[in-house]
Amino acid sequence: MIPLYDAHNHLHDAWLTPHRAKVVADLAATNVQCAVVNGSSESDWADVAALVAEAADAKAPGGLRVIPSYGVHPWDVGNRSPRWLEQLRARLDADPAAGVGEIGLDRWMLDRAKPDDPRLTGLRRAPLEEQLEVFLAQLSLAAERNLPASIHCLDAIGPLHDALRRAKLPARGFLLHSYNGSTEMVANFAKLGAYFSFNGSFLDPRKKKLREVYAAIPTDRILVETDAPALRLPTELEKFPPFAVPDGSLAGHPANLIAAYKGLAEIRAITLEALAPQIAENFKRLFG
Repeated sequence: MIPLYDAHNHLHDAWLTPHRAKVVADLAATNVQCAVVNGSSESDWADVAALVAEAADAKAPGGLRVIPSYGVHPWDVGNRSPRWLEQLRARLDADPAAGVGEIGLDRWMLDRAKPDDPRLTGLRRAPLEEQLEVFLAQLSLAAERNLPASIHCLDAIGPLHDALRRAKLPARGFLLHSYNGSTEMVANFAKLGAYFSFNGSFLDPRKKKLREVYAAIPTDRILVETDAPALRLPTELEKFPPFAVPDGSLAGHPANLIAAYKGLAEIRAITLEALAPQIAENFKRLFG
């Protein structure tokens, strides 16, 4: 089987915890070799670390390797503690192989999200200036230690590019996860060291423009992700059905990474067998 690499997900999420055994078995069945698991707030960093320890203790051949990443997501910036940066440094000190993420900028929650959006319940929506301050502090940590940074950006591509141009960046590069900017901006970000991860949700027929973007991304800068359990593929492409969540939501299954790979291969007009080794090489170059 072709080895697969998930550049961005949240396997530690409480939505997946009751299904952990099945998730691990399905990841093994689809030959997922490694996954970057992103914490998004101080409250879930311990869960990421626990998942890493659990994966390291697995004795079965072909066990999933988990690369942890710790950060404060823009949605969580408004609820960070006074000691958040000190605590983040401590996490990175404890695991020098970890990355920094999920970090970034988000105007969507400020300008387009509904006041009663349940995903934002209990969160103070930090203004962009505050998000930028926290983002740059975390990016500086990544640069200082040459760690991969996993970056979220929604409705803020311009401010993100401006910030990256002014900032010191990790020499190894950084990931724009689920990149949804224009084709024209790809070269600008790539010059700064960006990698771009394709998400299976972009296979939705309504997202034709995004598929065109991923047809044009340089071969040596493309990756694949699930962002599980947050995002899902179109239902007809889900080999592994979603998990029911108590609030009525459906959690995406991370083993559907294989469908994202197949979809990206079709978009780029190459075979899966030709795409997969390049993804593996790019993944190892960025994440080690």
